[in-house]
Amino acid sequence: MKASLVKTRLIAIIVLIAGVSMVLLPFFAILTVWAGANFGHYTAFRLWIEDLVFIIGLGVIWLLITDHQMAKQIVKNKLSWVIGGYVILELIMALAAHLNRSVSAKALAYGMLDDLRFLAFFIICWVAALYSKKLNSIWYKIVLIPAVIVVGFGLLQMSVLPANFLVHFGYSAKTIMPFQTINNNSKYVRILSTLRGANPLGAYLILPISVLAVLLVKYPKSWTWAKILLLIASFVVLYGSYSRAAWIGAVLACLAAGLSLIRIKWLIKYKWPLIIGGGIILIGLVFAGYSLRHSTEFQNVIFHTQTNSASPISSDQAHLLAIIAGIKYLSHRPLGAGPGVSGPASFYNHYRPARIPENYFLEIGEETGWLGMVLFILINVFLGYQLWLRRSSPFALALLVSLIGITLVNLVSLAWTDDTLSYLWWGLAGLTMSIPIVNNKAKAKVKRSNAI
Repeated sequence: MKASLVKTRLIAIIVLIAGVSMVLLPFFAILTVWAGANFGHYTAFRLWIEDLVFIIGLGVIWLLITDHQMAKQIVKNKLSWVIGGYVILELIMALAAHLNRSVSAKALAYGMLDDLRFLAFFIICWVAALYSKKLNSIWYKIVLIPAVIVVGFGLLQMSVLPANFLVHFGYSAKTIMPFQTINNNSKYVRILSTLRGANPLGAYLILPISVLAVLLVKYPKSWTWAKILLLIASFVVLYGSYSRAAWIGAVLACLAAGLSLIRIKWLIKYKWPLIIGGGIILIGLVFAGYSLRHSTEFQNVIFHTQTNSASPISSDQAHLLAIIAGIKYLSHRPLGAGPGVSGPASFYNHYRPARIPENYFLEIGEETGWLGMVLFILINVFLGYQLWLRRSSPFALALLVSLIGITLVNLVSLAWTDDTLSYLWWGLAGLTMSIPIVNNKAKAKVKRSNAI
């Protein structure tokens, strides 16, 4: 078999596996729990996506080794260097943690997996898209078709299905709880749909909402009732998750989508009406909140607590205390303590108590120190800039505005530790790296010259 034929088939396999994985990711949790409940080996089923990423990752490494031009194209991008530096630091910290016995083996492996898996998938999809544009041509289908099922099931959970319906799929205290509540109050059930939890559901919905918002502002004439209904239904299910950070993140993403098409000159021209209008809205919200401050429903939905709550501290206080504790931890250990010392992986650490800093960037800081946290922030900034350069594409613009919303969620939770969102979003981001950068200034000059 000729080398070119092997290469062609390998690329086709990588693209197929990457595409199918992204389509199935929104159902990762429910499929995993169901398989574990029926066949056992729950942990093994949870690793199916990692197994696939490892297999196609080997294929990508072979492609880069044998195709020097492609390797140069990846390496010359500064984003690759920042990712490479972050990975090297992660490996160094992992070795140091192992030698110092500060993190047990299982926690260390889980921590490294949480920190690096979506970056590996990002590179894989980047390389795959440079060889084949098949996934780029159906990007909106990869996002919206699974979202229809997620949103539809979420609506059923909010309306007709009993709160514990997911126990029929194997959900339990040993896997994933079938439902969550606000303040342990059964009157306020937080739906999961097919995701791992209410907060992961809320963070995930920012992505399809961003795609629909971009399509609305960029191509208003192409809108259909199906898209309008999906957007409305997505917001309804988002509300049912009671994920307040996701609410704000989704609104920010939609605002960013609208602002992306507005010229700076227009903003300067109408700055006072916008400032006054924004001030009136803000005052109205503050007044409404003050008027409803004694409402039990308002307290539970907005603050996730109530006046006569049995909980010693409110949800907001717990988040704030966790973030403060993370900052103090990082200030005392500026070099970090190694992967697995913080986040979900820390529950497997036998040497130290589990730590959940309620901020993904702080989690990275606790594990890899200030340097690691800065490097990860730079990865986000560099990637955001790459998406901005490609904003003429609705695909890149949708990923950019969703990054804004999801970043806000990551400031008060650990959104990137969720398999579904991290793999899906970063995989899609990898695909956008193959989109040519349009020189908007040069394009404007051509238009002006043609007009003359």
